[in-house]
Amino acid sequence: MTATTFDTLGYFEKLKAAGFTEEQAKVQVEAMQGVVRSYDEASRKELATKGDTQDVRLEIEKVKASIKDTELRLLKWQLGIGLALATIMAKGFGWLGF
Repeated sequence: MTATTFDTLGYFEKLKAAGFTEEQAKVQVEAMQGVVRSYDEASRKELATKGDTQDVRLEIEKVKASIKDTELRLLKWQLGIGLALATIMAKGFGWLGF
């Protein structure tokens, strides 16, 4: 992230042109620098780091693996139920000869 730029000299000159004394303009510029610095620090705290994004990627991979595992378990159940139904139907129609 780039820091917010603040033209202190330009701001100082505008204050002087508006009738501020040099001391008043200087204090105002210093105060404004503090505000800009605080804004930059607050903005940086809200940004995700590379480590944060890597953590999210790892969590996504875990969820994907869990979904894949669940899909396989569901497929096993579906195959088992299908085989059981086919056996019952074959028995019912007398195709198995039991």
